Amino acid sequence: MSWVVTGAGGMLGRDVLALLGDGAVGLTRRELDVTDRGAVLAALRALRPSAVVNCAAWTAVDDAESREAEALAVNGTAVRHLAEACALVGSALVHVSTDYVFDGHARVPYAEGAVPGPRTAYGRTKLAGERAVLELLPERGYVVRTAWLYGAGGGNFVRTMIRLAASRPSVDVVDDQRGQPTWSADVARLLVALVGAPPGVYHATNGGDGTWYDLARETFRLLGADPGRVRPATSASFPRPAPRPAYSVLGHARWREAGLPPPRDWREALAEGFPAVRRAASG
Repeated sequence: MSWVVTGAGGMLGRDVLALLGDGAVGLTRRELDVTDRGAVLAALRALRPSAVVNCAAWTAVDDAESREAEALAVNGTAVRHLAEACALVGSALVHVSTDYVFDGHARVPYAEGAVPGPRTAYGRTKLAGERAVLELLPERGYVVRTAWLYGAGGGNFVRTMIRLAASRPSVDVVDDQRGQPTWSADVARLLVALVGAPPGVYHATNGGDGTWYDLARETFRLLGADPGRVRPATSASFPRPAPRPAYSVLGHARWREAGLPPPRDWREALAEGFPAVRRAASG
């Protein structure tokens, strides 16, 4: 089976490439501008992969509020280009999306079929990409929502906490946003496992839930630092242009329905991934 990974220079893209090894062609932003329809069509005509994993994305949530058209070009229009090209050459498309397509007001985990209601420009652009995949590739399209990603290959919350633990006596961390801390290497495995399963929407977050405060305390504990140095704070203490969802917990029923094991608990994943993240943060 042959693979193409777009957005191959990012944290998740690198994890997917590492997992696939020689069976994949990785395309960074420099090698393929996914907003260029002609370039996308030409690349996939030449490569004709069995599957494309799209990790390319505009992820600057706050900047999207004032630059929505630019974000839409990457998160919406470019995804349509990829879906069109995959339809043309017969490739499956595994597209990475986000919890931000929901309003964040739920009290129970969002099911895969829950009605989206984005409250941010970023969420609207990601929803546009989802709709393109589901419209153009009903038989070979996978929309995979994830959230709260951390890993060894890029800037993220866990790496920030490792740095702050070494430089500050205490750290204030938001305790009124609830979600699922998710190891990017686990997401990579889930993305690859999906190809051949029934198409549609899946949620690729680690199981269980917690707040950013919970994640910070667990990070300190794994460092051997005192978790009591982490102090709870409210979202109002850290105002941002784009509102953050108060509740981002995603359900995993589709994995069981597809006969695939659901994602594991976030604490188990963090314990396994932490040494690599710590090494990267110290490098």
